[in-house]
Amino acid sequence: MVIDPFLGTRVQKFFLATVLVECILVIVMVGLSFGFVQADVLYNTLSAYKTLPCYFALFVLAGVFTLYITLDALWNRNIIQLFGLIIFSCGLCVFAGIQVREVHLALAVTNCDTVHVATCADLFNIVERFLIVVPIIIGLAIAGYAWCTMKLFGEFGWVVFRVIGADPRMKHIYRFYEVFVCLLKFDYFAVLGLTLQLVILVTASDEAEHALTIAAIPIVLVVLVGCGWAIKHEIKSIMLFSLALMLAAMAFMLYKVTRFWIGPRASDYSSTRGGLTFFAIVSFLMLGATFCIGIRCLSFFGRGLKEAHRGAGERRRGMSRRQSERGAGDGEGKAEAGLAGEGKEQQLGVPLEQRMSID
Repeated sequence: MVIDPFLGTRVQKFFLATVLVECILVIVMVGLSFGFVQADVLYNTLSAYKTLPCYFALFVLAGVFTLYITLDALWNRNIIQLFGLIIFSCGLCVFAGIQVREVHLALAVTNCDTVHVATCADLFNIVERFLIVVPIIIGLAIAGYAWCTMKLFGEFGWVVFRVIGADPRMKHIYRFYEVFVCLLKFDYFAVLGLTLQLVILVTASDEAEHALTIAAIPIVLVVLVGCGWAIKHEIKSIMLFSLALMLAAMAFMLYKVTRFWIGPRASDYSSTRGGLTFFAIVSFLMLGATFCIGIRCLSFFGRGLKEAHRGAGERRRGMSRRQSERGAGDGEGKAEAGLAGEGKEQQLGVPLEQRMSID
């Protein structure tokens, strides 16, 4: 069987096209909502009206992250990451639905001064249609992702067998490694997304809390990078330290959830606490899952984890090198590579590069 190149099939192209269309439409809809409120509401820097800046910033970040995850998954033939993208999109869809209520709370319930419309309730009637369209767009995209993932499962799955081999123990170990690395990538978004919203909201609040929120961003990101480095090289001390700091990050998220509802500054989150609470709880659960999988991967240190992903990398490089040598032989390798069923020479005629992952 000839291995298709990156974006070499219609399903891969359709998946990427779906992501691009979804990201563009969602950012446009959210941007229109944000623009109408910014242009119409006087004193829009007050905490009650910061739900749309948070909403807009988060979905711009989500669009960039979704595009990166898609390209990375298709390049590495990572079916686990594609399933993760579906779950991630479901979370965004729920968050978008929560935002409709919170924007209504910020505009239609509170008293505010407007420029171009009579009342903020009229302004909400204008932006509501854009807000409602967002979860609909994401829902349709999820259906497209699910269909493409089912098709790509068969397209990517057989490649893993050639790379990892038939040893069920090695495949079991490598699957935990891949799940852990995949969770780390989504943890990056969770941490950045939550802290980005908090930085926007607490700018006018307590300076100490604002500084703590900003300081938490590099600390948690370093923890996640440290986990990835430690598991790749089986450095137990760094892995244990990173997992301990991960518990501290989870405790910080629980602390912030209590601040959304209780305390002297709880009113700063009056129009955003629903979405922030949902986002913080999901981030907490993701870090918890990462911690548990990390403990499991830690138990594989010295028992074949390094050999599993190192062996996979060596097989990838070896297969890629053989493909390149055949393609550079006499100029006819590329033509022969497109002929299926002509034997082993033709089957190894397309450069494989480093685009494989566990199923």
